[in-house]
Amino acid sequence: MSLSLSTKSCSFCGEVIKAGEGRILVRNDGSMLYFCSSKCWKNMLILKRDARRLQWTKRYIKGGIKVRK
Repeated sequence: MSLSLSTKSCSFCGEVIKAGEGRILVRNDGSMLYFCSSKCWKNMLILKRDARRLQWTKRYIKGGIKVRK
């Protein structure tokens, strides 16, 4: 018998989270946010940072974010 372990990706940095690790936040509207560490949780919810601007995330965009005027 083989066990299938589901993996999720972090809502902030994009890292793969193994089953049984990390943190899940369920919002009032039913949407779920997955976090791999308290570092990602704090950066997204408390400090309100954009993951595309931080080089240590997988969502980082080299060359900057293009903003429409």
